[in-house]
Amino acid sequence: MVAVSAAPKIFDRALYALRRARAARMEADRFLLVEAADHLAERLGAIRRRFSAGLELSSRLESATALAPFAEQWTRTVLSTGEGDGPVAEEEALPFAPESFDLVVSVLSLHAVNDLPGALVQVRRVLKPDGLFLAALFGGETLRELRAAFAAGETDVRGGISPRVAPFAEVRALGGLLQRAGFALPVADSERTTVHYREFKTLAGDLRALGEASALAERDKRPLRRDVLGAALSHYASENSDADGKLFATFDIIYLTGWAPHESQQKPLRPGSAAARLADALGTREQGI
Repeated sequence: MVAVSAAPKIFDRALYALRRARAARMEADRFLLVEAADHLAERLGAIRRRFSAGLELSSRLESATALAPFAEQWTRTVLSTGEGDGPVAEEEALPFAPESFDLVVSVLSLHAVNDLPGALVQVRRVLKPDGLFLAALFGGETLRELRAAFAAGETDVRGGISPRVAPFAEVRALGGLLQRAGFALPVADSERTTVHYREFKTLAGDLRALGEASALAERDKRPLRRDVLGAALSHYASENSDADGKLFATFDIIYLTGWAPHESQQKPLRPGSAAARLADALGTREQGI
């Protein structure tokens, strides 16, 4: 028997759920969440199809409002009872029968699962044939300035670094994961938003309002020392501020699209099956090798 290794525990999911629950009780402008939900709503609107049974994973109020018109009925999961009234569910172990939904959406949550390939397989399992999966998640260079500032500040003060900012997947890798999970017509693309802050505590407040403060399993659990924080903020200001002294922060939001396979979908042509030559279309002469 071949042993199957478990996915590495990158995130403390209990802590992440707690922070999401606290964030749900805050009154805040979660503009990144609204932006991501609006982009997904635009993509759904372009499809010109009314879905019957929608599933939103780890839902928040703002995303639920934006996505509501695109399915006749919605099931919305939450990470804990403190976040809402929907069924509590982890993306890596969805408690639904196969082929239960024709639309599955996730808005700014999948970047914090420990087993993203497994979560995508779960989504593919609950989709009906020709069902659609859409997701937005943080990826790429998100919070690169914060990661670099903490690394430099902690090195200056303590002579080493500890994990403080989560790793984020690249768009190409996420496109490959869609294919591995069995999605047809997979697409992964990204959009970058650079946000300018008058002071660091506003950036920290935005992360708390999303429930996205660090929940790394291997984080340093001791209180952050003032001298480390001061050194980090000094590096941040010196390396990542504009002419007006405002700090800037990068957020890469990666958008995923995939369909559950169905015979009606477009199929790629077999190599050598083209009915016309590219050279003829371009009006050029074909050269042998």
